[in-house]
Amino acid sequence: MTPAEIRSALEAVRKAGCELQQRPAARRLDALAALLDDWRDPGSPARRHLEETLPAFTGFSPEMVRDGLALSLEPLSGDALHQLVERELGGTEALEGHGSLVVSSFETTGVLLAGALPTPTLLSLIPPLLLGAGVVAKTSAHDPCTAHCLRDTLARLDPGISACLEVVEFPGGDGACVEALLAADCVVAAGSDETVAAVRRRVRPPRRAILNGHRVSFAVIGPEIEGPRLEACAASLAVDVAIWDQLGCLSPVAVLTSGGRGADLLAEALAEALEDAHRRWPRGRLPEQAAADLAQQQDEAEFRAASGRAVRVFSGAGSTVVREDGPRLRSAPLHRFVRIHPCDGVSDIVDALRPLGPHLGGVALAGFDADRAALATRLGRLGASRICPPGQLQTPPLGWHHDGRGVLAPSCLIPWGRPQTSRSVIRASGARTPRPSWCQPRG
Repeated sequence: MTPAEIRSALEAVRKAGCELQQRPAARRLDALAALLDDWRDPGSPARRHLEETLPAFTGFSPEMVRDGLALSLEPLSGDALHQLVERELGGTEALEGHGSLVVSSFETTGVLLAGALPTPTLLSLIPPLLLGAGVVAKTSAHDPCTAHCLRDTLARLDPGISACLEVVEFPGGDGACVEALLAADCVVAAGSDETVAAVRRRVRPPRRAILNGHRVSFAVIGPEIEGPRLEACAASLAVDVAIWDQLGCLSPVAVLTSGGRGADLLAEALAEALEDAHRRWPRGRLPEQAAADLAQQQDEAEFRAASGRAVRVFSGAGSTVVREDGPRLRSAPLHRFVRIHPCDGVSDIVDALRPLGPHLGGVALAGFDADRAALATRLGRLGASRICPPGQLQTPPLGWHHDGRGVLAPSCLIPWGRPQTSRSVIRASGARTPRPSWCQPRG
C-alpha cells in the first residue's frame, strides 16, 4: 500500500459515505445490528472464518479463539446497539436532523488498529460507519484478518455500507503511509502511549482524534472471600486472566488482597484454577521475547523466595502465580503470569494503585461486602472505567464507556463534553446553525 493509494481510498470512502447518508439512518443501524447478531451466531460464515483464521495470525489456541469470541461477543447484540443509539443520541432522529440533539459524521475517519483481540476492531469500526462516515482502517500487525472479515460480512448484509469501509495494510513504521491516513477528518487510534502521543501531535482541531492508550487492569479481593467463596472467586479470576491469554486491557495482571494467610490461600487456589483453565483453553504461542520475559520474571521471583523473603511461586504448564510479600507492584510479563499482593487494608490497596491512575482500566472487585460501594467509588476516582465482579472483566457491555467516554458521541461532529444551551444542527462541513433547545449527548 502506498500513500497515494491511501489518499485514493479516503476519497473513495468519502464519496461512498456521502451517498450512504442519503439513506435513512435507521437502515444503517439495522444493518450494523444485523452484523453484530451475525457475528454472535457460532454457525455464521463470519464466525466460522474468524475461528479458522485467527489462531494462525494471533497465536491464540483454537479453543481460546472459539470460546473467547463466544464470551466477548455475547453482550454485543443488535438490540444492544439499538439501545446504545437511543441512550447516547436519543435515537436515529439525531442522525436525520430531528429531535433535541442533531449530529452528523465526519466525512472521513482513519482508524489505526492495534493488538490481537478481535472485539476492539469491531468496536472501533462500527461507530463511524453507523454515523455515515467513510472509513479507512489499517490492520493490526497482530491481527490482519478481523477488519477484512467485517468488511466481507457487510458486503453480504449491506453493500452500501461496505463501500464506506476500506481496509489497508502497511508497516507501522512507514511514516508516509501513516501521514496519509492521518489526513482523515477524524482519527481513531489505539496502542502504546508513544503511538497515541504521536497521533495527538499530528491531529489538530477542527479534526478529531479519538485515542486509546495503554491500560492495565487488576483484581481487588477483600477479607470476606474465604472457604467455598475462595474457590469460586479463584475460578472466576482464572477466566479473567486466561481469556485472550491476559493480553487485553481488561485482563488483570495482579491481585491485591488482604494480607497474611489470605494471600497464600488465594495464590494456591488461583494457580490450581489457572491450570484447569489451561486444560480448557491451552495458552497460545509465546513470542520469543515474551518467553524470555516470563522466564526472567519467574527466576527473579524464585530467587527472592530462596533468599528468605515471604514470596512463593506456583508454576504450572500454562501459567505462573507469584505470591508477593507486599503491596508494591512489579513488572507484568502477561501471558497468564499473575502476582498476588498482600495489603493491610483499603488504604494500602488505593495507595498501590494510585500511581497507575492514568493507565487504570478495569478492576474485578469482591470480598468487601459492606464497603464495596465506597471502595468502588474510590477506584473510579483513580481512573478505573470498569468495576465488576471477578469473571466479568472480559465481557463489558456494548455501552461501556472506555476511558470514561461515550461510544458514539466522540465520533460525532458535536462539541463533545462542552455544555450547550441551544439546539444546534452540525453538518459534515462543520458549520453550525443555531436553533432553540439543544442538549449535549448523554453518557
